[in-house]
Amino acid sequence: MLTLRGRLTAAFLAVAFGPILLGAVFVASTVTAVDRSRATERLAVANAAVRTSIDALCQQLRAAADAVALAVDHPGAASQVVSRGLAAAVQVTDVAGRVGVATANAPPAPWRDCAEPGRPSGPVAALAVRVELRDATGARLGTVTAAQPVDPLLVARLAAVTGVAVTLLDGVAPAVTVAHSTESDGGREAVLAAAATLPEGRVTSTPEGRFLRRAGPAPGQPLPLVLSVPSDQPAGLYPVLVAVVLLAALLGVAVAWRLARVTTRPLVELAGAVDRVAAGDLTARVPVRSGDEIGRLAGAFNRMTRDTGGYLAALASSRDQLRGHLAVLGDTLASTHDLQRILRVILHSALAATGARAGAVLLTEPGGVLVAQCTEGLDDGRWTGSGPPGVPLGSGVVGAVAATGQPCRGRAEADDAPPGEPRCRTYIAVPFAAPEASGLRGPGGVRPGEDAPPVAGTEPPARPLGVLALYDRLGGEEFDDDDLVTLRTFAGHVAVAVDNVRVHEEAQRLSLTDPLTGLWNYRYLRESLRREVERASRFGRMVSVLVLDLDRFKTVNDTYGHAAGDTVLAEFARRVRGEIREVDLAFRQGGEEFVVLLPETDARGATIVAERLGAAVRNTPVPVLGHAGVQESIAVTVSIGIAVYPDHAATGLRVLEAADEALYAAKAAGRDTWQVAAGVSRMTDPADGGAAGARAVRAAPPSREMSVSVATRSPADGLPRAGPGTDPGAPAEHDEPG
Repeated sequence: MLTLRGRLTAAFLAVAFGPILLGAVFVASTVTAVDRSRATERLAVANAAVRTSIDALCQQLRAAADAVALAVDHPGAASQVVSRGLAAAVQVTDVAGRVGVATANAPPAPWRDCAEPGRPSGPVAALAVRVELRDATGARLGTVTAAQPVDPLLVARLAAVTGVAVTLLDGVAPAVTVAHSTESDGGREAVLAAAATLPEGRVTSTPEGRFLRRAGPAPGQPLPLVLSVPSDQPAGLYPVLVAVVLLAALLGVAVAWRLARVTTRPLVELAGAVDRVAAGDLTARVPVRSGDEIGRLAGAFNRMTRDTGGYLAALASSRDQLRGHLAVLGDTLASTHDLQRILRVILHSALAATGARAGAVLLTEPGGVLVAQCTEGLDDGRWTGSGPPGVPLGSGVVGAVAATGQPCRGRAEADDAPPGEPRCRTYIAVPFAAPEASGLRGPGGVRPGEDAPPVAGTEPPARPLGVLALYDRLGGEEFDDDDLVTLRTFAGHVAVAVDNVRVHEEAQRLSLTDPLTGLWNYRYLRESLRREVERASRFGRMVSVLVLDLDRFKTVNDTYGHAAGDTVLAEFARRVRGEIREVDLAFRQGGEEFVVLLPETDARGATIVAERLGAAVRNTPVPVLGHAGVQESIAVTVSIGIAVYPDHAATGLRVLEAADEALYAAKAAGRDTWQVAAGVSRMTDPADGGAAGARAVRAAPPSREMSVSVATRSPADGLPRAGPGTDPGAPAEHDEPG
């Protein structure tokens, strides 16, 4: 790459040396063009003179032949024509072609008739004219031919008439030779080399500096001639021009280099000082040598470095204060579990610290997409409003940052932003992840909601928590490395805060769920039962309670081991979830005993659900690993007790007790069946707000099993529904239990 001095030198040479070079080229081309134009004009005049001369010679021969043909004494007329120089030879032939009269000293053959076409057919020894010989009646008696030899004398005569060199060619291309020529020996070779392929009437030049033109053969001019003239161009013109140009170039380079050096010396000093400042030396100064523009520039540079030093000192102090504020911010963020408030505080702090116009905090959601949880200053319709579409991991700027875990900053190359991202001029984005693998597991390594412990080696890879992105720094400048360091600090706080919130939410969930089966625990059962009973009481609805107990579950643990027992419990919970509605609730009360709440469901609907649950457990054995690690299938059945609020009790706990009593009745009836609590019990429990110790209890008859229609089945959508059955005491219509 050229330096400034080199560019100035090149510019001077282009300005000063360019016209000289162009002038030399113009002079050379003009002289050549004028020379060629003059030579072409001379050759055109010479060509016209040659045609006139040969035409006059042919007319002379025709007159001589006519005179012999009209005379009575043909031999005498022929001798007289020859003696007068009208023709070199005369020949009279009869109709059969026999020669009757012939003068002496006739030129050798072949003779070229002046009336022949212009196409060459071989060498030419003489020009001839033939006329018809007829008698007084017009009958053809023969021909009279008058000839003139084509020799060096004729060629010299033509050269004298035209004023150019004339060359007569002999033979047919490509075997063309020079018959006669007024050229020198060297010129003949050049003429022969160029004329062999030279078309009629075309002008060309030779390396020896001559211009040639082909003159014939053509109609009225049967001789193959080449006319040539020497070039009038001064000798040594091109070497002189080249020498002048080179000398001018050398002088121009010397002068330009000197001027460029004088001009660029202050700039070189300024560039050196700039490099020192860029390396961090703010004490660099530039000597001010003059009062011109460069001198003023040096003075401005010196003032700038002094001011920059003061600005950096103030910035360092401000940055120290900012880091202290960040530490306080981190402590504040770690002490709250309000995620939205945390994200807003972090985003506002990041915007203030970096001077960005807009920003967003995006969190990774299930499905591998980033969704904006908190935005500020984004007014282009993206990442605003409810239900953002999200950015897939690996897509666009923030998607790539989240996928690779590498921060990114820069300037947008186009006005159109990637799909799902805001338009901007500059951007900076950093990822954040939990300090360590977060999330709690229950006994056996099972998370709430999981069906079984994870298999070793199949743990999913850790995914990033999200991305913190800022856009368009105020003032139009790009984000720098210091902004990147600052934003990394904020990203660390975001990671800690998000991880704390999620750990807190997970702990809350674990307090209400069973870690093995993922079902709600007994604590949540009591709260849910109270809530559903209050709702049913308020709106005059029913709530059915099913208490389920796996039959002979102790035998499973004793025979196959407790690990197999846990597998059976987890599979049983999965099947229960698959047979109930979304509004229904399933709980693990303890051990192998479970509870299902069916809101707005009467006894008939509850029995249908119980039948479906029993079939789901009974019909498919549970595959487990036995003590020896062998895959085995365990046939499991379940006994179910059913009670309905308010038919069987007036409070939630009493309904649960009634269902539990019905469960024991089902066990006594042979297991693998269900029983509905018998009779109607209205009880007042002091714990439920009744009078202390006051109870009015009507003895309930023993539990009995209600019959279910054989035709009872699940509809096409797979949700069990209550319907009319065989029990005359059951209501005719029921709500859908799920």
